[in-house]
Amino acid sequence: MQARHVFTAIVLMVAVQARGCELRMAMDQWPPYIFRQAGGAPSGLDMELAQAIVKEAGCTLRLLPELPPSRRQVLFEQGGIDLLLAASTTPERRAYARFSIPYRHESVGLFTRTSLLPRYQAITSLDALLKRKLPLLAPKVGWYGAGYARLQPTLAARGQLSTFSSFQQGLRMLDAGRADLIIGDRAALRHEARRQGVAISALPLALVLHAPVHLMLNKRSTSQADLDRIDAAIGRLERQGALSQIRRRYDEL
Repeated sequence: MQARHVFTAIVLMVAVQARGCELRMAMDQWPPYIFRQAGGAPSGLDMELAQAIVKEAGCTLRLLPELPPSRRQVLFEQGGIDLLLAASTTPERRAYARFSIPYRHESVGLFTRTSLLPRYQAITSLDALLKRKLPLLAPKVGWYGAGYARLQPTLAARGQLSTFSSFQQGLRMLDAGRADLIIGDRAALRHEARRQGVAISALPLALVLHAPVHLMLNKRSTSQADLDRIDAAIGRLERQGALSQIRRRYDEL
């Protein structure tokens, strides 16, 4: 009888652990990192990396319907979503999230339409935007480096900042002349510019940001054990070369 009770307790413990390792993630449209293919299957660099990591960790990934970025962030903070991809660590986020070890790097740049590049080649830092009173297009949410974070309130207060919810919208605003400069993820901007047929070029200044990104787990709905499994999975896949093989397919090393 005692052995039966022990066996039952072990089965229940395993079942609880399995349920606890299901990670809910809202679908997004952020090519080339995450998007739905014509047949409806999720794809993209981050999607493939996340699927490989979660599977290696012995967890399951459950995709929720697509949400706007601002709504997705609010739902995450409220505990309705377990996982966000391509996250940068900040003190504010650490209050409600756990961060995995890095699984790739992100690069943020400042771009203009190619035809206007000669006009802005002298810009060597973001501070020049304030000095020259230049309007800027920027994503509504996200972390784009300490330099931009420092200037963002002043740019907004001066009316120099227009924000967008997607890179599709941002490139349309750029092409329509809402501003001559746009900041954002380099791969995502270039991908969308090619799709829309808008010729853009990066300004010659150094990268606005080149930094590691992480999987961000909700502190309310996940445990430290879940994070430990994720970190161990990333470590194993890096040693095996599986993650670098995925990154190479998207030219993201």
